[in-house]
Amino acid sequence: MHDTVIRGGTIVDGTGAPAYVGDVAIDNGVITSVGGEAGPAKRDVDATGKLVTPGWVDVHTHYDGQATWDPVLAPSSWHGATTILFGNCGVGFAPVQAPHRQALIDLMEGVEDIPGITLSEGLKWDWTSFPEYLDALEKLPRTIDIAAQLAHHPLRVFVMGERAINREMATGEDVAEMARLAEEAMRAGAFGFTTSRTDQHKTLAGDLVPGRYAEHEELIAIGDALGRAGHGTFGMLSDFEDEAAEFTWLNRIAEKNGLPMWFLLTDRSYDPDRWRRLMDGVRASRARGLPMSAQVAGRPVGLILGLTTSLNPFALRESFADLAKLSPAAQLERLRDPALKRAILAEEASPRLLEVLPPLSRQIATRWDRMYLLGDPPDYEPAPERSIAAMAEKAGMSAEEFCYDYLVGGDGSRMLYFPVTNYVHGDLDVVHEMITDPNTVLGLSDGGAHCGVICDASLNTFMITHWVRDRSRGERLPLEFVIKRQTSETADFFGFKDRGRLAAGMKADINVINYEALRMHHPEMIYDLPAGGRRLVQRVEGYDMTMVSGVPVFEHGVETGARPGKLVRAGH
Repeated sequence: MHDTVIRGGTIVDGTGAPAYVGDVAIDNGVITSVGGEAGPAKRDVDATGKLVTPGWVDVHTHYDGQATWDPVLAPSSWHGATTILFGNCGVGFAPVQAPHRQALIDLMEGVEDIPGITLSEGLKWDWTSFPEYLDALEKLPRTIDIAAQLAHHPLRVFVMGERAINREMATGEDVAEMARLAEEAMRAGAFGFTTSRTDQHKTLAGDLVPGRYAEHEELIAIGDALGRAGHGTFGMLSDFEDEAAEFTWLNRIAEKNGLPMWFLLTDRSYDPDRWRRLMDGVRASRARGLPMSAQVAGRPVGLILGLTTSLNPFALRESFADLAKLSPAAQLERLRDPALKRAILAEEASPRLLEVLPPLSRQIATRWDRMYLLGDPPDYEPAPERSIAAMAEKAGMSAEEFCYDYLVGGDGSRMLYFPVTNYVHGDLDVVHEMITDPNTVLGLSDGGAHCGVICDASLNTFMITHWVRDRSRGERLPLEFVIKRQTSETADFFGFKDRGRLAAGMKADINVINYEALRMHHPEMIYDLPAGGRRLVQRVEGYDMTMVSGVPVFEHGVETGARPGKLVRAGH
């Protein structure tokens, strides 16, 4: 008798093969048969008319701190993710010396908008080395599986101290020690290494990150360390000021060590042809037999703007900024004062407040034509007539006043959507090209990060709703293709060998989905992090069941309380 049989569902097995109806049998946390009619079971799950898929393998999250205290890791787990990978963008919390703990908190708050007060309260710092960090993660019973990568910036600070924070060049001894520690981390179970070489990433104080200008030889030495360990991926975010030079050192690592290499790729308004040039570079590397890929997002990387979020167009004006310490209710009451409204609308964005924002985000001060009503259900491919500029013109108002009145209307929870990247042409046709290119891997959900202004942890749900079922402004994609992109392809690329497919012998990480009812809710701000820290979350309905190792962890959107999730160690 089987432990569990999921009966009569439409099986989309994660390989890209056509969907079919059949049963999935599970024993001891492992899939034992797929298709046909399975024998009797201790528990039957009726999946008639439902999709049965592998759990999503989400490879770009930032739960590095939250995973040390939070067993659930919502909203990613709400949206069907059964395995998540963090340590992205070169930021993390290990290795660390005690005097530099606050520096790593400030770095994470600055780069990923995770409240520093929350991290200070939540992190117990019962580790120094990266292997000890993994041991600390392993102690907590959890809902879904987690895995970690070694981040460059904490590694550099650990070895170089203040010299790294001041972005000095590493000595030969520094480089050798970083390489030694990288190999140690990989052998302990890290799934790879990441770095950040962009001006978009800054510390809380506005300084560039420690590894921004690290020399190529430093990165190559770390890549060689991964090669000696025999596994892992090497990932980065770069401004690619010198595109040829960046590809030269990336290719050198790939050629010598055979490591899968990846970098984050988005379509940016200041250089709309950039992404195509970089994809040409990926193809040139592939033509040489090198494992080079670009990691892409399935929708715009967009800011959620509102009165309760970290940013809105008026938050950059001094009279609005003066209200920052008020409660949301008190702030809303003050904003409805006609005199204060006139004062705010008469002001320009403050240079002081603009300066702390990444360059791409500064557009929220003036680009009313790129700002949209988010709506409920949220619309992530809004038409031009949904822009603030267009709606204000139709109403016979200035864009500023229309936007102000909209935000302070209702109960103050209304939100705007500002696509920062991947929306240069006002639609997702370029994103369609990216996600259908075989030289890309799907990622960039950023679960756990940008708590006050972005909520893209719902990306996996968006992929199978918008791209397969709901898109009205362009070509859709086959369900089997999309599910493959966020299960077997992400698992294979990053080295998760026992998941990502519905097949005998694979780990029983499974979603049962009422596809017709699958719907994302409007994002909302909640205050449940340590020290009352806030975060944007997005709820969802339509996941009838999510299983990890054959154990239901969510049923009809309700957490079961089961904790089958574990730390996954690469190479173990």
